[in-house]
Amino acid sequence: MSHFTQIILDTGPDGRARFREAAIGLDHGSPQSMLSACMDASGMQLRESPVGFRSAPHCTGTPQWVFILSGAMEIGLADGSSRVFAPGEHFYSADVLPEGAEFDAAVHGHWSAQRGTEPLRTLFVRG
Repeated sequence: MSHFTQIILDTGPDGRARFREAAIGLDHGSPQSMLSACMDASGMQLRESPVGFRSAPHCTGTPQWVFILSGAMEIGLADGSSRVFAPGEHFYSADVLPEGAEFDAAVHGHWSAQRGTEPLRTLFVRG
């Protein structure tokens, strides 16, 4: 069976943001058009960030898919690691603040930044 590899940015058991991967089965449709099961969505937003944009560290408020439409987006974690997403790539942002925790940028969340010479355009789809 074919699958779609979902890149997930979530909060690990230690409260720190991390990247991991999960397989979404493509077991619907036909051999010429393999589909996943239908997933619910509550809304979507488009965003454009100018060249030079970089956010402050933060946690995701509402889990959502993030699709890079143009430009490039870097996501950095508190452990110093980062990952750059190019047009056509995605991640599922679910690094919410652990229940009862007070935000600490040295531990929780991530920052995002525009990379390259063109503005960053993204599509957010909330589950």
